[in-house]
Amino acid sequence: MSAPAAPSPSERARNSPSGNAPLLVVKDLKTHFFTDRGVARAVDGVSFAIPAGGTLGLVGESGCGKSVTALSILRLIQSPPGRIVGGSIHLEGKDLLQCSEKEIRQVRGNQISMIFQEPMTSLNP
Repeated sequence: MSAPAAPSPSERARNSPSGNAPLLVVKDLKTHFFTDRGVARAVDGVSFAIPAGGTLGLVGESGCGKSVTALSILRLIQSPPGRIVGGSIHLEGKDLLQCSEKEIRQVRGNQISMIFQEPMTSLNP
């Protein structure tokens, strides 16, 4: 007999102690950059869910795809060379990958935003 399958990110958020439904669900997100030297798979299958009132920290080495993941959620990937090639992004049930430019501009800053990093302001000499 096999072990039960691990719950998906959205199932974990739904069953969280707070009981909140997922506010943001990212499932199997793939963002690639197409260059003369080939394809760079900057984000390759990222999935997570954040319940309302929840917090998620993306941690990893430089160049591992943290910023590209956030930029993908906001649909701020410069095309070309970048493109979201797979997966889904749902904010309060709304499919952000199906939004028009006008619709996504209304979402940015009002419902979701990104604080861009500036390494020099983070230093404490």
